[in-house]
Amino acid sequence: MTQAPLDPSIPAVLMEDVYKSFGSKPVLRGMDFSVTRGETVVIVGGSGTGKSVTLKHIIGLLKPDKGRILVDGQDMCCMSRIDLNEFRKRFGMSFQEGALFDSMSVFDNIAFPLKRHTKMTRSQVRDRVQECLELVHLPDVEKKRPSELSGGMRRRVGFARAISLEPAILLFDEPTTGLDPVISDVIAELIREMDETLHTTTITITHDMKVAFKIADRIAMLYEGKIIEQGSPEDFRQSKNPFVQQFIEGRADGPLTA
Repeated sequence: MTQAPLDPSIPAVLMEDVYKSFGSKPVLRGMDFSVTRGETVVIVGGSGTGKSVTLKHIIGLLKPDKGRILVDGQDMCCMSRIDLNEFRKRFGMSFQEGALFDSMSVFDNIAFPLKRHTKMTRSQVRDRVQECLELVHLPDVEKKRPSELSGGMRRRVGFARAISLEPAILLFDEPTTGLDPVISDVIAELIREMDETLHTTTITITHDMKVAFKIADRIAMLYEGKIIEQGSPEDFRQSKNPFVQQFIEGRADGPLTA
């Protein structure tokens, strides 16, 4: 199922001069952003700055008003619907709060993309579901419903579903929203572990700086539709940019709230 990689010098994801507005409201305003294959990048920024819109462009759920998005060197904007649906198998996406099917068991939630997109036998699907649950440290829960699980466990089931098709690129949309600090740290540890085990390219969006510093190879800050600062966690922490420092410190006073 694993997609054969292209030239390793080609970025896994490249956004060039991307603009996107919804009606009269501009969201992305000349977004330039790239991710190297195998890199773990975290995009931070306040609510409404365009983080989720960025992810939806990367996976092809939205098309830019201007600019282009290349994934493994291929232009997402120029693909037919059929080709785009096939191409999306390169991605595994974990949505906010897991976004699980409440009417399905844990097993059926994780098996859903396997049954829909592969020709696996029942035994192969069962083995793959169990393998994914072991990777997220949740054995023996496949018969439970999402409503029977804690918030952190639901997130991990969402992760298991996201990796089921062995994607080359993992996307995490606010993976710790609504979780307490201890469980948030557990989730951050798991994301880092998955990166190291699966060797994926990973893009996470969050406003949780503790999580960002823990999992990122590189942190990028999105503000007013553009990346205004990026660098290693240490470089980011030491940035002189007042917008960055206010966001890291979580202060009410500063240019972000001026």
